[in-house]
Amino acid sequence: MRASDISSRKDTSMIPREYLGSAAIPGGEELKLYRRGGDFMIVLDRNELMSSRMSGSEKALAVMTIERLAGRKAPHLLIGGYGMGFTLRAALAILPADARITLVELVPEIIAWARGPMVDLAAGCLDDPRVELVMGDVASVIADGRSSYDAILLDVDNGPDGLTMVANDRLYSAQGLAIARDALRPGGILAVWSAGSDDAFTRRLRNAKFAVDEVAVKARDNGKGPRHVIWFAAKR
Repeated sequence: MRASDISSRKDTSMIPREYLGSAAIPGGEELKLYRRGGDFMIVLDRNELMSSRMSGSEKALAVMTIERLAGRKAPHLLIGGYGMGFTLRAALAILPADARITLVELVPEIIAWARGPMVDLAAGCLDDPRVELVMGDVASVIADGRSSYDAILLDVDNGPDGLTMVANDRLYSAQGLAIARDALRPGGILAVWSAGSDDAFTRRLRNAKFAVDEVAVKARDNGKGPRHVIWFAAKR
């Protein structure tokens, strides 16, 4: 490692963390947005839920789902949770012009931050004509969309074991999975991001008549950092 690399890391670590704002989660706790240098972090209590430094698995959620949709014309995707927009931007980069994305976000401040302090990171993705932004509960949107989607991508919590909202558990219950399956077109994909594996959730997916592929992916683009998990569940 070069001395300049070490110096740069030390300098970055010495930059104080700047508080930018907070957002109440309906029925839950409070999210806080921070910036350190050019990096952004969204924090819940003492848990760093997401960071602009680690985006590899969020991008993989989009890329690996779309790979499984190869050959579909005018695909319609539902993305649950904007986060910092990594999944949305990765999807837009490879989807055709006739694709549609329904983006569902529950917390208004998340979108305000994307259009405010993180506008450069958003890179205009919310204004792409293929994107329809729906403010609300993704579980309700899924329930209203029978046979509507070629893929449903969920990154609305830390995984099936809800951290930010207990209400998110219903997405991952047997009933929630059955509703998601009904919202998919034949052969459609339910893709679920998680900070870690969950054998009980894998069993629930299989019991819900999905063909399940559980994939471990690196958190960072450079292949370093912790491993996250994505389930790709195909409607049979």
